Order: sequence, then C-alpha cells, then structure tokens
Amino acid sequence: MPSHLFADRPAPQPPERGSVDALISQTRRLRVDVAAVRRDAVAVDDEDPQGRWQRALCDLAVHQLDDLGAHLGQLKAGLPAESESAPAALPPAAASGTSLLSRVGSAEWNLLTDEANWSDELYEIFGRPPESGPLTLDELPSMLFAEDQGFLASMVTDCLVDGKPIDGEFRIVRTDGVVRTLHMMGEPVLDSDGCTASMWAVLRDVSELRRSQRAVRETRDSLQRQQHIARTEHRIAVELQESVLPPRHGSLRLPHGGPAALDLAAHYLPSASSAMIGGDWYDALELPDGQTLLTVGDLTGHGVAATSGMAMLVGALRGMAVAGIAPGALMGHLNQLLEASTQPALGSAMCCRYDPVSRLLTWAQAGHPAPLLFREGTGRSLTPPEGVLLGATSAAAYEQAEVQLRPGDLLVLHTDGISRRSATDDAGPSRLLDLAPRFAEARSAQECVRLTVEEFGEAERQHDACLLIARIAA
Repeated sequence: MPSHLFADRPAPQPPERGSVDALISQTRRLRVDVAAVRRDAVAVDDEDPQGRWQRALCDLAVHQLDDLGAHLGQLKAGLPAESESAPAALPPAAASGTSLLSRVGSAEWNLLTDEANWSDELYEIFGRPPESGPLTLDELPSMLFAEDQGFLASMVTDCLVDGKPIDGEFRIVRTDGVVRTLHMMGEPVLDSDGCTASMWAVLRDVSELRRSQRAVRETRDSLQRQQHIARTEHRIAVELQESVLPPRHGSLRLPHGGPAALDLAAHYLPSASSAMIGGDWYDALELPDGQTLLTVGDLTGHGVAATSGMAMLVGALRGMAVAGIAPGALMGHLNQLLEASTQPALGSAMCCRYDPVSRLLTWAQAGHPAPLLFREGTGRSLTPPEGVLLGATSAAAYEQAEVQLRPGDLLVLHTDGISRRSATDDAGPSRLLDLAPRFAEARSAQECVRLTVEEFGEAERQHDACLLIARIAA
C-alpha cells in the first residue's frame, strides 16, 4: 500500500534501526514507571474521588504508552533484520486480550477497479474472516453506528473529491456484537495526471484509549462535584456557626454597669486543615434576673450536621437559661433533647450561672472538662460534679457545684481540643495551667485569650476548639 500522495513518487527512506530501538527502550521504561504508580494508586480507598481520578489518569497513560509501543513495533518490523539483539516491543495489553500490533490495520480502495485491499490486522479489528474479503467503500458504512455513517461519508467524499486528508473517528459493531471505536487517517493517491486513483487509510482501534479518557473525565467531574459540595457545606457551616456564636474577638462587660462586672473574651480555633467545621460552641448571655450565663460545649461530628445540631442545642440552652432553669436541670433537658433528635449524636457541655452580687458561680457539666480557676498567679481545675455525656444514656441525672469567686479571679472555660496537639495527646489542662504567671500579668480577658492562642497556635491543631475567659472585675 503506498504511503505517499502521488503513486509515482518514491517512498521516504526508513529510519535507522538504532533510533527505533532506543525509542522502544525509552517507552518500555516509562510504561514500567507509570505501571508502578498505578499499583500504588490501587491502595487508595475506592470511595475517595481523588484516588479514583489518579487511577484513571494512570490507566490512560498506560494505554497511550501501549499504543506508542505498538506503533514503534510496527515501524521496527518494517526495517531490515539485523543479527544483533534489539529491545522488543512492549508486551500485549491485558485489557484488550489481543496483541497491540493488531490494533492498527491498513486499507486501500482502488477507484478505477473498485477493488479493496486490507491488511490482516484490519480483518481482526473488524472481526471479519479474511475469506469473506474486504469491505468496499460502499459496504463499509453498514458496520457503523447509524449516527456515524454520515460523518464517514462526508470524510470520504472530501477526500475523493477535494483531495482532503481523512482524520476522524467512528464506531463499528462487529459481527460478534462487540462495539469498537476506530480512528481513521488517510489520503487520496493521485496518478501521474493528478487524478484520484485510489484512497489509502490507516485504521487504529482506540476503544481502550477512549474508555480510559472517559474514565478520566468522569472521575475528574466526580472529584470536582465532591469539592464543590465540600466547599458549599463548609461555607454553610461557617455561616451557621457565625450566626449562632457571639463575636469571637473583642471584650464584653457583663452585666452592664454592675458592681462586679465580668470582663469577657472568647475565641474559636479551627483545626489545622479547617476543611470541616466542628460542633464546638461558646456563649455568654445576661439573664433577666441580672445573672450571667456562661457555657461551652462540643457536639460530635463535622460539617453542616454538627453545626446545625450545635445551633439547636445553643438555642435551647439560651431559652431554658432565660426561663430560670438551674444548670443541673438544664443539662438534663439538653440530654433529653439530644436523645430525641433525628440525628443521634453525643455532646459534652458545661453550663455556669454567675451571680454578680454574691460572686457565686453555680455550674454543671456533661462529660466536659472542668473550668480552670486562676487566682493570685496560680491555677487549678475545679472539682466537677457528676454528669455523663449528652445523648449517652436516658434519664441521666446531673449534679451542680458552687464556687465563690473573688475580684481579680480568672475563669477559663474551654473545649477539650484547646490543649491537644493530636488524638493521643493526654496533657489535658496542664498546659493551660502553666500559663498562670502570664495570666496574672495580663490586664484584660482579651489579653489572656491572645496569650492562649499564641501558646497553642492554630497550625498544629488536629481538632477545633473554643475558649471563653471571664475575669472578675474589682
């Protein structure tokens, strides 16, 4: 079959064997490297869109290298044989079940005699026995998908009438029912008078390659959808959290103008990844009887579910506190509320009522770290009353404790993520208590918050956390 435009034009000289062998060796090494990356990617969880996308890219690269190896192998097969050994072509692709060399075939259709000449590989691609003979240009569309027949006819017409090269793809249905995608490249062969004498073409089976490309597109789209959903959920969770929690920065004096006003400051510390917002909360509220509600808590989970559950608990807590319900009973009602929720979860919480007249702090806790009391340069953890995690058991009873505060005392309420560098860190409140000398020199609750954030930082943290500091004014 001629590979040139004019029938009387000599064919170009074939490349030297050494250069082809070098390309085959390079392609083989690259395929081995890509296959190794593919094996590593297999270990990724199938539910991970990022992992599926990586594997699909590796599969696509392997198929493309297989095709490149097939082309180089055909090129080498056409060279004169030599005695010295040379690198072999790439191995057959397991996915296709046939030799890579059978993926590319050639054909020539003579317009003067209406004869067709097919290579053996093309018969195999079409699933057609050689004794049946090649298909003519008129018969070829019968094996194509109906929607692809017009496209092939247009390419052939442009080639024969206008001398345009053929470069396009179509799908065929073989006699055994197998669907294959073929890439056809060809051009007219002109006689000495410049008239079209025949048309030749190379047809390449690109079914596996296109399947890999579709897998890459689908997994990429899936990954992008997952990322979009994650960004949307993160934005909703942040907006919901910010709408519920008091301002994170600055100082607030409660009660207004009271004789023993509280200097309050709070801060929310996200995890190092900050990809998902947790269910941590803090709150401070002046109650109708002049007392002050102080609370912190942590609901299990992340994302919108955790922040919506947190918003429900904080709203219920505020309403019961305004109604005058004591901290111990309030914890019991929160436990019932969480147990009856349609989205079961566990939560820890601490609720305090501070009386500015008597400076008495009454508090209860549900599986939560106790408040830290700093006085005259030293700190200690208050002895917690009995109380189990919210949602852990039905009809749980929650005890109360009282502590008498003094002017200048500093009360630190926090969730357990504040002092934990990792999931196995059991340092507890000891690292916070070490800040006692620095707290004693601080002039405000806000400065104490700043010292805490500087000490624990936000880059190392694996868990989000809340911090609420109250300072008893003189």
